[in-house]
Amino acid sequence: MPSFDIVNKTDLQTLDNALNVSRKDIAGRYDFKGSKSAIEFDKKLLSIQILSESEMRIEAIEDTIRSRMIKQGLNPLALDFGKEQYASGNLIKKDIKIKQGIDKETAKKIVKHIKDLKLKVEAQIMDEQVRVTGKKIDDLQLVMSSVRAAHFETPLQFDNLK
Repeated sequence: MPSFDIVNKTDLQTLDNALNVSRKDIAGRYDFKGSKSAIEFDKKLLSIQILSESEMRIEAIEDTIRSRMIKQGLNPLALDFGKEQYASGNLIKKDIKIKQGIDKETAKKIVKHIKDLKLKVEAQIMDEQVRVTGKKIDDLQLVMSSVRAAHFETPLQFDNLK
């Protein structure tokens, strides 16, 4: 029986490449000359840490990261921007979490959306992904296009079409 998985995975190596290019962009910008701005990426904790002197520079760094992610083919919805915190001295620190997997609420919305299509497919939540099975591949492709058009608040990819 044909099936596929709906997942939320961010390619960490591609994200690391986007962050490296963002660091180079910021180092070359005139408005960042002589500033103590930094972007740090922790692959184990799945977080990005931005450090700079003003909120304006923090926002400029965020915009640079978003644009580089788009150019690398990553969805910036995978980032969860937290609040700014004042670090030592006049530095501002901001932590950005990277979302991996589909949370339970979004998975339930996806399953409900698929059931509302009234196709002969079955959707079930498995850990942090949704598995969709059906007898016809055409039905599965209709589900894919419908889920893609629905715009849930997390980036979704489709894996293991069998």
